[in-house]
Amino acid sequence: MEHPEKYANREVVVLGLARSGVSAAKTMHAFGAKVTVNDRKTREESPEASVLEEMGIPVICGGHPDDLIHPGVSLVIKNPGIPYSSPPVAAALELGIEVVTEVEVAYHLSAAPMIGITGSNGKTTTTTWIGTMLEAAGLKPIVAGNIGTPLCDASLEADADNWLVVELSSFQLKGTRDFAPRIACLLNVAETHLDYHGSMEDYSSSKAKIFANQTPEDTSIVNWDDPFCRELVPYLKGSVLPFSMTEELVLEGVYASPAYPGNGESDSVDRHIVYRDAAGIVHNIVRTSEISILGTYNVANAMAACAAAIAAGVSPSALREPLVSFRGVEHRLEALGEVDGIFYYNNSKATNSIATLSALAEFERPVVLIAGGLDRGSDYEELLPGLQSKVKALVTLGETREVIAGVARRAGLEKVAIVEPEADAADTLRTAVREAQRLAEAGDAVLLSPSCASWDMFASFEERGRVFKEAVRSTSE
Repeated sequence: MEHPEKYANREVVVLGLARSGVSAAKTMHAFGAKVTVNDRKTREESPEASVLEEMGIPVICGGHPDDLIHPGVSLVIKNPGIPYSSPPVAAALELGIEVVTEVEVAYHLSAAPMIGITGSNGKTTTTTWIGTMLEAAGLKPIVAGNIGTPLCDASLEADADNWLVVELSSFQLKGTRDFAPRIACLLNVAETHLDYHGSMEDYSSSKAKIFANQTPEDTSIVNWDDPFCRELVPYLKGSVLPFSMTEELVLEGVYASPAYPGNGESDSVDRHIVYRDAAGIVHNIVRTSEISILGTYNVANAMAACAAAIAAGVSPSALREPLVSFRGVEHRLEALGEVDGIFYYNNSKATNSIATLSALAEFERPVVLIAGGLDRGSDYEELLPGLQSKVKALVTLGETREVIAGVARRAGLEKVAIVEPEADAADTLRTAVREAQRLAEAGDAVLLSPSCASWDMFASFEERGRVFKEAVRSTSE
């Protein structure tokens, strides 16, 4: 798309009244575009509509009018979650009208350089961590995108001395054309969101768009241990800065070393996150045991965050403190404490099998796993090794309850409880917690790690996690 100022007196349709839609509508209206906002939700479900109408922006609720998209429309800005099969999106594409997401609009507005972070797992933790590192170094970050401030709002707020630190989904990236972050980071790629993308090819290519428009002056951060990320390296135009949990990188990068740089001593128990600079000098950053949040995969997230911060100009010596003091993000392997000898963990953000397997790998004690949710057509066979080695009992709920129960039985689990849906989704999850308590013994862990999105039962994984936490709290009362 062109800069928003080029759309003065031209028709722009914004699809979706979520935060990004409201922000994009206000932005394009401020630049003089003739904006119409459309949402299939009813007016009663769309409280944001009145705010836009007070500004003179027409809002159409309750469906998509047949004449909404026509040859006079210059641009469609869609909510990332609206599929491309949606009638107004399909109509726009058929007419050759450009369809973008808010990310593309914000990119053209921002005076500040951007750090973009995407991946199947770990985006929010890594994005938040980078913001913390830059803040500690005095680099004035603004955390935006999927978390924090809507990206258009942040772009208008930002000055050239800010950094925009942006969490990006595949849905958002698919709707970009010119977007080019100064620093782009791809954490990992796992099978997910296939109900939206239709294929792994479309999903992974959407993720890879984060690098598409970079130049040699930009930095491309990739997970050297992820096969898809590694295969991208020969095609990247930015300066490649890898991170690795498994290899000692011989070129510039961040990796986990068994030896303490400077004395060559090996540590059989602990490892060290280190940065090898372009001159080959190795800088010690932190011992992995000093990182403050649970999860081996969070060591990888920490390394990605270090790479991004270093690319933004932060000295490696300044990274230890934010790595040690960071307390993590809610709903991500969140320890809730112990009740009657049973330990509870909220990992509601685990919306795919890889995320659940990564969480299970962290437990030495037996686990009673609560899993299940939106059915996206996956077979969940990836869960087999985790179910066989880490899980003593399974409680399943949601649309995938029977499928995941079947995988558990193939894994040899004898204790499998299937929770049938109740009238209230929250009551269903509370029943699942009670079933998990029944199956657990003192010393066990009860882990909510669904492997599925929440939308069959809850509006978000956050809501699901909050209900779980409330249910756990009620057991101690």
